[in-house]
Amino acid sequence: MDYILPVFAGFVALASVLISPRAESEGAFYQGQGIDGSQPGLLTLTFSQVTTWIFARSLMNAAILGFYYGIWGTLAYACYYLSFLTGGKIIDSLRHEQGFSSVQAFLMARFGSWGTGCYNFVIAIRLISEVFANLLVIGILFGVAGSSAYTLTILAFSAITLGYSMLGGLRASLRTDLFQMVIFLGTLLLLLALVVTNHAVGFADLWVKPFVIDQPGPVLMLVALLQVWSYPMHDPVMMDRGFLANRETTRKSFLHAAWISIVCIVAFGCLGVLAGAHAVTGASMNDTLMQLLGTVPMMLFNAALVISAMSTLDSTLSSSAKLLAVDMGVMKMSLRNGRAVMAVFMLIGLALVFWGNKDLFSAVAVSGTASLYLAPVIFFSLWGKQERIPLWSYLSSFVLALAAAVLYFTESSGYSHLLGDIHKYTKLLYLTIAVLGLGCLAFWVGGKTTSGSLSKRD
Repeated sequence: MDYILPVFAGFVALASVLISPRAESEGAFYQGQGIDGSQPGLLTLTFSQVTTWIFARSLMNAAILGFYYGIWGTLAYACYYLSFLTGGKIIDSLRHEQGFSSVQAFLMARFGSWGTGCYNFVIAIRLISEVFANLLVIGILFGVAGSSAYTLTILAFSAITLGYSMLGGLRASLRTDLFQMVIFLGTLLLLLALVVTNHAVGFADLWVKPFVIDQPGPVLMLVALLQVWSYPMHDPVMMDRGFLANRETTRKSFLHAAWISIVCIVAFGCLGVLAGAHAVTGASMNDTLMQLLGTVPMMLFNAALVISAMSTLDSTLSSSAKLLAVDMGVMKMSLRNGRAVMAVFMLIGLALVFWGNKDLFSAVAVSGTASLYLAPVIFFSLWGKQERIPLWSYLSSFVLALAAAVLYFTESSGYSHLLGDIHKYTKLLYLTIAVLGLGCLAFWVGGKTTSGSLSKRD
């Protein structure tokens, strides 16, 4: 049975390469347009949204949080997928109510080059972390960290995904996302059918850990509910897909992506909850699941991770190319330059896999905390339509969020203990509240100061 997962991964990889169209124009490579300049339809856009946000890292995180903190840990992670609802509103406001062609165009109009510079810095880190995290999961599935199987799998997976991504850009990503999502849903449904019919587990196992407000699961749920207001705006993959189709198609795609993603994440995360309910002291989640479910379900569990990793990676690379060549404008928007950018981002991700931090949730929490600087931008400048917020307010929010993200990383990794011995998710909650509160205060004061100055001049 050991050969089945590599064969399955090879099949998905080969099929993705074969169905990837070669991009012959910048419109196809950077904007996902068809040969005739057509836009993606609702099904393609929805499935692309879902499969690019259900990362291999996300599935693993949902299951691990369920394993340690029960159903509340899984639901906490699922709350992040409410970002599709807030993200859809952000896109609608940016594109259709205020007429901007990108997040960068909006920030340039409101805060100048500092506005786009800070934003591009945050999303570049986000994109690199996605490459790193998904490659890491793939390596772990096929071997122990540092082993030959681990290294060779990561390198092969990187080469294949990079190859077809460079071939077709965003157009290839959209087409493969549709295929990969269909395979993923089939795999997940088969896995759930095997679990439901397994007499070793039961529905009652999902509620072994009670809801206690100050425990890690509920605390993380509150963190997610606070971070979803800004989280989608710092995700270039989601934002890019908001500018591909007409208004009605885009609205519907975000709405459907929200409930489909939440259902998938909760369903997958419940496997970790079941494992946690039956785990003995010191046992790992994977070992416990293997004992509970058997070989075939675990093969499907790992297959789902393989599919989600591939679908996320190609979209991440497409957004990386668009970031540098289109949004930042640091190079000419050409097929050659876009492909070169993809290669560079993949190499950086590989470097982090072999020499970086191995905590999967750290990347989510750090980027989510950094994204909080955008919350007051959304509340005051975008939805509040205040056009004269001063630059110092924006930079204050940015510095606060970045400092909090760095502090959380050092605290959760054990490099510092400035916030005491409380659980790391409680620390994350305190930092989230502080950044949100102080950032909004800076924008409120800045708005009042500016409006007061204008009134005096009038």
